[in-house]
Amino acid sequence: MRLYLITLNPTDSVIDGFLPAAAALGWDVTILTDQPGGYPDHEVIETDVRDFRGLIDVIAAHHPPDVVFSNSDHLQAETALAAGYFGLPHKDWRACATAKNKALMRRRLRLAGVEPVRSVRLPPGSAAPPEALPYPVVIKPAMGVASEDVVLAADAAELTAAVRSIRKRRPDDVLVAEEYLEGPLHTLETLGDGETTAVIGGFRTTLGPLPHFVEERLDWHPDPPADHLRHVTAALAALGVGLGACHTEYVVTRDGPRVIEVNYRLIGDNCDFLLADLIGAPLHQEILRVHAGEPLPGAVPYGTGRHGEDLHGAVVSIVADRPGVIIAAPPVLVPSPTAVVSPAPGGSTLVRDDIRLWHRPLRAVGERIEPVNTNRDYLGLVRVIGPDLTRVDSAIDAFRTDHPWVIE
Repeated sequence: MRLYLITLNPTDSVIDGFLPAAAALGWDVTILTDQPGGYPDHEVIETDVRDFRGLIDVIAAHHPPDVVFSNSDHLQAETALAAGYFGLPHKDWRACATAKNKALMRRRLRLAGVEPVRSVRLPPGSAAPPEALPYPVVIKPAMGVASEDVVLAADAAELTAAVRSIRKRRPDDVLVAEEYLEGPLHTLETLGDGETTAVIGGFRTTLGPLPHFVEERLDWHPDPPADHLRHVTAALAALGVGLGACHTEYVVTRDGPRVIEVNYRLIGDNCDFLLADLIGAPLHQEILRVHAGEPLPGAVPYGTGRHGEDLHGAVVSIVADRPGVIIAAPPVLVPSPTAVVSPAPGGSTLVRDDIRLWHRPLRAVGERIEPVNTNRDYLGLVRVIGPDLTRVDSAIDAFRTDHPWVIE
């Protein structure tokens, strides 16, 4: 079985998730990327991965493909078109394009009658919305990621200032201004085989202080209420989401759930490894299998976990709170051979009683950091699994106290 894995920069999900999953399945892998230096010990072809015509040409000139797959936010439509060219299982490229572009997503959900969220598309060069929106308003890039340039504006003056500031960094980008959706933030994680879509579970998300939207913590929430499921799955159906993994973020407002964004790929920031551990399944393998045309495993349901344990899990992002040079960081510990969690290079695993804690450093001692109020400000990720929220919180607090990140 030949997998063409299409990617950009080497992420943990690829290096520690999908590549080991392909190896476990016995598949041969060819990596197509525009950043070939990050994938040692693999067959790599440097390719303009943002051009589906180029992808098709490279694949056609190489080994016959069995699976064409990407987990990149930026490459879903291109990958779908390339896979479809060879008659392989693929996502609907229109669904990929609509999910990625927040202006198109809002338009589609409004036309389908799923959500009445008010929003305005701001093409390059425009300074502020030409029509009234209820304040406060959120301004964001239509194709943005990692909370970059996502800002809450309390009034017209703040909105105008925010748009001007973003335009300095993104003069050619489409922006979206939309009404602020107030309420608890959740995620829904799904996996489909093209015929059936399974709800894997979800997380409750804790954000940093407004006016920015930096995700600081995600807590396992395996059984979302029925009204959440009905609304989010209706939104995904309206967008055409089917095959593969999907990570959807939504807010529970006083009027009910409202979608924030749909990421038509697996959840990131190491939450994919937490998710796999909590459900007790080789999640990365199962995602690859459905892209090979296999049905979802139907014997055991997702959500409650396959290991029969009632567990809580969380991922905490350690966020830099000031500019400066990192002078101290948590140590790299040797992973315990009894650890059940999925270790990654450069990380550490602690197993104490019924708590399993893992730390993934994203920065190094001696590195200078300049916070920009996005997920790029993360210093490290702490992943914890335990019997309940109280024990998990205690383990996180103890680890952070004993092993602080220090910036001067």
